[in-house]
Amino acid sequence: MPIIKELAEHREVIAVDLPGFGETPPLTGEVSIATLTDSVANFIREEGLDGVATVGQSMGGRMVLELARRGVGGDTVALDPGGFWSDRELAVFSATLRPSIALARAVRGRLPSLLATPVGRTLLLAQLSARPWALSPETVLPDVSGLADSPATGAALDALTKGPKQQGAPAGTVPGRVTIGWGRRDLVTVPRQAARAAELFPDAVLHWFERCGHFPQWDAPHEAIRLVLDRTD
Repeated sequence: MPIIKELAEHREVIAVDLPGFGETPPLTGEVSIATLTDSVANFIREEGLDGVATVGQSMGGRMVLELARRGVGGDTVALDPGGFWSDRELAVFSATLRPSIALARAVRGRLPSLLATPVGRTLLLAQLSARPWALSPETVLPDVSGLADSPATGAALDALTKGPKQQGAPAGTVPGRVTIGWGRRDLVTVPRQAARAAELFPDAVLHWFERCGHFPQWDAPHEAIRLVLDRTD
C-alpha cells in the first residue's frame, strides 16, 4: 500500500501478507473470506496484538470489517470494501475485474513499460482509478504486479464473488470506532454500496473521497493517511 511509509512516520505499522500473497504460503484448505479472516485473527492473537487498529482496502476492507464484526481488534478503517453489492452488481464486478486481472497477467513482463506512460496507465487502470494518467508508475506498479504474480489472486476473487455477502454488526457490538471510506467515482465497488455498508454497520462513520476511484491510497493518498490517523489510536 503506497501510504504505508508515511503512516509509519506516525505509527507502528504491521503490513500483513494474506495467505498466497507476498511471502506468505497459500492456505492448504478452503479459501474464503472467513478462512482468510481467520488467518489474520490468528496472527493478531498469536502476536499479542489484541486491540490493534486494523486498516484494509477492497477485499482487505471487507476483512477488517469482518474482524470488527467478530469483536477482533480495535479501531477499524475500511476503504472501498467488497461484499455489499447487489446480485447484479456482483455479476458486473466479476465479469469486469476477472478480464482485467487476466490482462495484467498476460502482459506481466511489459507492465513496467506500460505503466510508465500516462496512456498505458489509463488503458490498464481506468477501472481502478479516477485519474490513472496522473498516477506515478512507482505508486501503481507494486500493486498491479502483486495481483498478476500472487498465486492466490484467483482463489481470493472466487472467495469474493462466490461466497456470501458481508454480514453486519448491530449497534454497540464492535470493539472500537469503525470508519468506512468510499471513492465517489469507484467503478469496482460502486458508491451506492456505501449505503448498504452503513446500514449493516450502524456504528460506522462514512467518509467520502471526492474525485477518487477504488484506490484512495492512489487517488487521494494524503486524505487517506489523514483519515487513518484521525480515526485510529
